[in-house]
Amino acid sequence: MRILLTLVFISSFLFAQAQPKEEIRATWLTTLGGMDWPTRKANSPKGIEAQKQELIQQLDALQAAHFNTVLFQTRLRGDVIYPSAYETFAESLTGHTGKNPGYDPLQFAIEECHKRGLEFHAWLVCIPIGNKRQVGLLGKNCVVKKQPKLCKQFNGSWYLDPGNPGTTEYLSQIAKEIVSRYDVDGIHLDYIRYPEQGEKFPDKDTYRKYGKKQDLKQWRRDNITHIVQRIYTEVKRLKPWVKVSSSPIGKFNDTRRYSSFGWNAYETVYQDAQKWLNEGIQDALFPMMYFQGNHFYPFALDWKENKHDRWIVPGLGIYFLHPKEQNWQIDEIIRQIYFTRRIGLDGQAYFRNKFMLGNTKGILDELKGNFYAYPAVVPPMRWASQTAPASPTAPSVKLQGENVQMTWKASESQPGGIYYRVYASDTYPVDTEKAQNLILSRTDSCQYTFTANPSQKGGIYWAVTAVNRFGFESAPLALNVPAQDEPSILYGRLPVLPKGYTLIVSEATGIEILRTTQPEKDIPQKIGKGFFRLSLLAPDGSITPAGVTVY
Repeated sequence: MRILLTLVFISSFLFAQAQPKEEIRATWLTTLGGMDWPTRKANSPKGIEAQKQELIQQLDALQAAHFNTVLFQTRLRGDVIYPSAYETFAESLTGHTGKNPGYDPLQFAIEECHKRGLEFHAWLVCIPIGNKRQVGLLGKNCVVKKQPKLCKQFNGSWYLDPGNPGTTEYLSQIAKEIVSRYDVDGIHLDYIRYPEQGEKFPDKDTYRKYGKKQDLKQWRRDNITHIVQRIYTEVKRLKPWVKVSSSPIGKFNDTRRYSSFGWNAYETVYQDAQKWLNEGIQDALFPMMYFQGNHFYPFALDWKENKHDRWIVPGLGIYFLHPKEQNWQIDEIIRQIYFTRRIGLDGQAYFRNKFMLGNTKGILDELKGNFYAYPAVVPPMRWASQTAPASPTAPSVKLQGENVQMTWKASESQPGGIYYRVYASDTYPVDTEKAQNLILSRTDSCQYTFTANPSQKGGIYWAVTAVNRFGFESAPLALNVPAQDEPSILYGRLPVLPKGYTLIVSEATGIEILRTTQPEKDIPQKIGKGFFRLSLLAPDGSITPAGVTVY
């Protein structure tokens, strides 16, 4: 006998029904100064647990809002959030620079993200080292002290010198350390550029030594490109499935549509980011498009036209919604999301997490109610020479009380491992291309228990797919199939009966509480909330079990 499970669904907008299954939904989670996390300090077992729980609550909220990517600040300003051979622990973890927090925050964050189907991208702030205070707190552990030839002081702060080949080596070693030791999904390069007023950067000595009489501006661009290329190459050599991305200035250069008014990536801070896409040394760009109106739309189109089959995920400046920032209206961000979807960009990223989870101007409600009403998965890296994994095998579905227990046999492993996605639908076969059918976007286990409750959608039919670390997905394995001798019933928000049939609704114990030929009308009026068993009374008087429902 097949197992049927129907749930009551909240009405969705037509826009929600058309949501893409593949879309990057990212947030920048800042650890510098504990701006997004942590606000609790890890100075005792109680403090460690409070710090962990604070992060868990944030990740739970992101999962509930159907995000799938966290850009997690891992290198801050010459310091890090994990035990490193190169730099010391960040002040924000304990309140004291260099103090061990008593656990590995990076490992913890990765594990908790993966439990919730969230990709973890280690966000590295590359060129800045810190202001005078920050560098002073770092003391002898600071790169300014350990490798002073790599560093320049400029406008009151310290920076790595992009023109010194040692800077390329230093940053690539940090990236390699993270990738080799941790199961990250990405390395995300921030501030991979010269500082503001970069034309005044004090690198004349470096230029004389390494410039080879090249044009100064082009030499600076090449310096940044060389760092990007080296990190990309080193990461891919270790783990080719780890995505390498960066967050360039939101306006690449002047366009034929609109002028960048002197502030752009290419001319001002020497980021040749479109070249990085063309040369295939970035998997994705998250351009910081914290602009309104014509300062946003023409430049979004420019990125689209020059993406070279890699991902462009515009960074949206939701912090400007806050009254203490620029007090933007929520409509500005809504228009930008509509536009990025309409022109075919690869998702959205939001700066930063506090303003998202704080629901500034209702942004979180807007996403959960409309744009992100259904889950979405990170697209596969289609430029990678990879094949989809084989489907799982040996399906099993069993009803255990009010739960549905599913198991399957693992797919053959691939480099980096395999995980699984679970789908459910009221129709057979389950359409795994529809976002609304995605129940679980990631599990490393070969079993899943669906616990029925009114806030969680399920279905009559279930399927599972295997996914490799490049994002390629197998053909679905049906976990259950309809029996041929049962009447065909279409289930939506409430059961729809075959002609001439009556629906019998019983309590979980089997006590009948309702017979109806009009379930859409009678069920909401005549039964309360709970778990119910359904049966079909045929015109000939025979009764067929028809599943269960939560209402």
